[in-house]
Amino acid sequence: MTHPTPPDLLTLHAVRTLGYASTARVAGRTGLPVATAEEHLLDAQAFGQVSWTGYHGDGGWSLTEAGKAHEEKLLAAELDATGARALVEAVHHDFLPLNETVSATCTAWQLAELEMTDDPPTLTEILAALSGPARRLEGLEQRLTSVLPRFAGYHERFAGALERAEHDLHWVTGTDRDSCHRVWFELHEDLAATLGLGH
Repeated sequence: MTHPTPPDLLTLHAVRTLGYASTARVAGRTGLPVATAEEHLLDAQAFGQVSWTGYHGDGGWSLTEAGKAHEEKLLAAELDATGARALVEAVHHDFLPLNETVSATCTAWQLAELEMTDDPPTLTEILAALSGPARRLEGLEQRLTSVLPRFAGYHERFAGALERAEHDLHWVTGTDRDSCHRVWFELHEDLAATLGLGH
């Protein structure tokens, strides 16, 4: 049985996993209307849980230390209320070896782009290395969403980035888009935050 996450927690959690994001991006991540996401963000700001930083007419939200502590308390309560802790812990255990592969592969590609390696991998080799974790991610997501639907979307986003990378190498580790590296990092943060784990 699935257990929808309350919108106020969804909003805080989106800011946590995204790291720094506009209101529109938070809304997109939560599936909430922009006006609803903004309302929850402003409420969280009033409680000192998020802060807004603007740059030349643009800007984004980030989680404060108080917000992080509050969010982790809510996430722990959600796991206890839904009985999902054991399942999420098991998925995290299965995720870790895949994380090592993805992290090593993305690092190898970043070093190749910076011409900091004598034996750079080819894009074909990089995509092949990421294809295994992409396939495994589908099953991990299905297990997670069987209880917590807020984990939906990671596999589709990662697989989509991997497919686009065949024609545009920036989809491997680009920071200006939902690249393979960025999506995987968000999932890592999502699992760690949900379980109250430090990095």
